[in-house]
Amino acid sequence: MDKKLVYFLCTGNSCRSQMAEGFLKALGGDQYEVKSAGLEAHGLNPRAVQVMKEAGVDISHHTSDVIDPEILSKADYIITLCGHANDNCPVVRNDKAERWHWGFDDPAKATGTEEEIMAKFREVRDSIKNALNNSLKKANNKKFIQYLNKTFKKQRETGFLLESPFPISTFYLLTAVSIVL
Repeated sequence: MDKKLVYFLCTGNSCRSQMAEGFLKALGGDQYEVKSAGLEAHGLNPRAVQVMKEAGVDISHHTSDVIDPEILSKADYIITLCGHANDNCPVVRNDKAERWHWGFDDPAKATGTEEEIMAKFREVRDSIKNALNNSLKKANNKKFIQYLNKTFKKQRETGFLLESPFPISTFYLLTAVSIVL
């Protein structure tokens, strides 16, 4: 299976894009090739490393990189995590890329006590994780529906019942969810 390339972009590639890269590698690294970059390289923020470690994801080995036009042109998904990157991202000459914008506050700009600053980092971290979880659920549901359509088409064409690699409980759960939605 070819992995889809996801490219997370923000201003300095120090916090938000690093968190998103770490989470997607942890949650969907088997399905996606994941990279991140910034309009500038501000260096990896130690508070971002700390709050991700609290969440069980080690990003201490990440590097802060500037946007690579070659990666940008190959990406399947380009996701900006701040308004500045969304507004100033280089022109993308890539017809296959889906471009999304998820705007999150920059935790590096948080002020107050160390406890208040860390609370902002955790808030942004959790918001990014929730956005990724929701996107992965939608992508997996879409794949499951595509599989069912393909399977049912084969069944109609051949008249044979094909076995599903998905547990039957998953079928009932997704059916119930789709009825509710």
